[in-house]
Amino acid sequence: MNKRTWLGTALASLALGVSLGGASLAQAADNTVRVGIMSGEDEDVWRVVAANAAKHGVTVKVTTFSEYTQPNEALSVHDLDANSFQHKPYLDAQIKARGYHIVPVGFTYVQPIGLYSRKVKSVADLPQGAAIGVPNDPSNEGRALLLLQAQGLITLRADVGLLPTARDIAKNPKNIHIKELDAGIIGRSIGDLDAAVVNTDWAVKSGIKIPQERIAQEQVPGNPYRNFIAVNDKDANAPWVHTLVESYQQPNVAAEILAVYHGATLPAWKDAPQQ
Repeated sequence: MNKRTWLGTALASLALGVSLGGASLAQAADNTVRVGIMSGEDEDVWRVVAANAAKHGVTVKVTTFSEYTQPNEALSVHDLDANSFQHKPYLDAQIKARGYHIVPVGFTYVQPIGLYSRKVKSVADLPQGAAIGVPNDPSNEGRALLLLQAQGLITLRADVGLLPTARDIAKNPKNIHIKELDAGIIGRSIGDLDAAVVNTDWAVKSGIKIPQERIAQEQVPGNPYRNFIAVNDKDANAPWVHTLVESYQQPNVAAEILAVYHGATLPAWKDAPQQ
């Protein structure tokens, strides 16, 4: 049975992070859902998700990627049915740049971005003219600059929102040099920098010691950078989406997230356990 012809009642909506309560999972016999994720620790997480989904007749086939722009492109051309790797500011930037019709359907986890250093032990110890690496994609660069501002290292222009760039720096009392680097490279370059703002997944992959080498971290409450499962907008209310999200938002998945990321990544759906 093709998932687009399943019988049953489609969900009127699937609110982000809202528990589906006692609703039964959609039955999806002989169905395969193709999901794109980033390679690494998420593969362990999605093995648990796939096992949950299999109990309800859904086969989750995971495709891994090593570069952030690839999963949305694959989803937009229907090489994937869903992906799980991004937060809303990143998706918004991708939609603006590429015109995707992709929507979030269920929260997964949040990875508080951190400022790491092997040369100093605190933000206060950063020297005049310090070289600080930041990711060079729009949403994560903005996130990094907002973290530097929260630590008092720079001041951004007013009303820059979530996507500031280095050009939006209004005050730079320590004359910090911002080094824009690919998100996958920045963690491995930490030894050549005074400090670097690194996404949690890349920090883990780069061998950065968390939390020992972290000198600052963005706040978790009210964090706009929670990751989610995303699908093409025409599929948003399909029963298989219900099944996929419910299979993710389970206690055994939350436990796996906390384990594989050593507590540096936190489940982000409603009532998920925290560490």
